Amino acid sequence: MRVEGADESAVEVFEGQRARLLGLAYRLLGSMAAAEDVVQDAYLRWSRADRVETPAAWLTRVVTNLCLNELDSARVRRAGHVGPWLPEPVLTGGGALGPLETLEQRESVSMGLLVLLERLSPAERAVFILREAFGHSHREVAAILGVDETHSRQLHHRARAHVSAARERHDTARKRHDADGAHHRRIVTAFFAAVTRGDLAALERLLAADVTAWADGNGTTAARRPITGRAKVARYLRGLGTRIETIPVRAEIAEVNGEPAVLVWNEGTLRAVLAVEIAGGEISAVRMVLDTGKLAYAAAQTRM
Repeated sequence: MRVEGADESAVEVFEGQRARLLGLAYRLLGSMAAAEDVVQDAYLRWSRADRVETPAAWLTRVVTNLCLNELDSARVRRAGHVGPWLPEPVLTGGGALGPLETLEQRESVSMGLLVLLERLSPAERAVFILREAFGHSHREVAAILGVDETHSRQLHHRARAHVSAARERHDTARKRHDADGAHHRRIVTAFFAAVTRGDLAALERLLAADVTAWADGNGTTAARRPITGRAKVARYLRGLGTRIETIPVRAEIAEVNGEPAVLVWNEGTLRAVLAVEIAGGEISAVRMVLDTGKLAYAAAQTRM
């Protein structure tokens, strides 16, 4: 949305920053709907601002601080969330969240990391994302957050320690993205075929011994607790496959949050996104988003 009478050059400057700002806001909030609202709010502030010498820095500061305010209220809303919380899935094959050319860039939008970041304070999360995903110096981060460099370093140290500890607890520190995209797609294709056939043996061959499955349905029939272990997850997925067989579905493989995933459609409506994390050639995690509200953005992306 553009502001009536807005200066064309100011609009052009903002539009040149929009994709980066949207990627920043999504990483901070885990919700593309909320990220779009924040970026639109930043645009309104930009349209009313006097001359700004460094637009990129000014806009980064505004978006980051709007996200910090949103994170405080989001925590209250998520307290009433039923079952595991997962971020809104985003199709990233078309560059929706910016370039994902490096391991660090892909990791910064992965569902696994975004869930871990929920454990951080808003300030810790902001410093972690600004440093790890966008490469800002501590001097720049301090200016964005309105703190001194020493405090920025302390926040970053605590954030990295929390993330590392959580990875160790959930055994997600194993080497990831260790195969090419085509190989990942083959694994995911075989995985969904085994799910729809209810092929327990095939599923167990694909799953890591300590695989974990999460399902975010926010009160639907999805499992309300994580399921861990090859045998338990395979049986759970076979049960899902049995239910899928009773309705006409269409499935496609796509890149979601930097990782291979399955999009499940029923009568033109996106019903589920199954994001598959692969480590050491095995499926180490399955994250299923079933909450229809969280699927709206991804569904819209397929129509763009």
